[in-house]
Amino acid sequence: MSSSTVEPTLPPPDRNPEPPPREAHFARNQHDPGAGRRPLRRLTGVADLAGLVDAHALALLRATVGIVFVGFGVLKLFPSASPAEQLAVDAATKMTLGLVPETVLLLSLAALETAIGIGLIVGRRLLRPALVAFFLHMGGVFSTLVLLPDAMWQPHSPAPTMEGQYVVKNVVLVAVCLVVAANEWARHPRPRRRTAG
Repeated sequence: MSSSTVEPTLPPPDRNPEPPPREAHFARNQHDPGAGRRPLRRLTGVADLAGLVDAHALALLRATVGIVFVGFGVLKLFPSASPAEQLAVDAATKMTLGLVPETVLLLSLAALETAIGIGLIVGRRLLRPALVAFFLHMGGVFSTLVLLPDAMWQPHSPAPTMEGQYVVKNVVLVAVCLVVAANEWARHPRPRRRTAG
């Protein structure tokens, strides 16, 4: 009686291998912390949006402050449309010692704020004059905290009134325009004059 051994045959290679188990995928992600977040970034476009904002940050800052100024300036062209109208007129009247009529003061403020806004939005050659006018205007705006103390501060309290808060919040606009001005003057410094001799 003869005995024969049958060698086992290997199955043919699978053309569609199964994906690795979840444990292996998890282990890979532990070695690469950013791996799990990449698809999310691609889906939402957060990286692209951040890059876009970063590339146009200064233009965005200029435009938003400019829009605010144009909006408030145009409001002053219409009687009683601006909530800050009387406050602005009272402060400007004190600054000019009452020598300029209120209507002229209001129209001048409207024109100034609108021009500053347009200069900030357009930029280029209008940017520097707009920035200078902006900072001068802000000096006048903040002077109301001293010129009109009854309207700006609550009695028996250092807290500002609603009108005072309206003025104080302009520190945000000042900070934005300081950033824009610093960038503008750093990019295009004024040429130095040569001294004779």
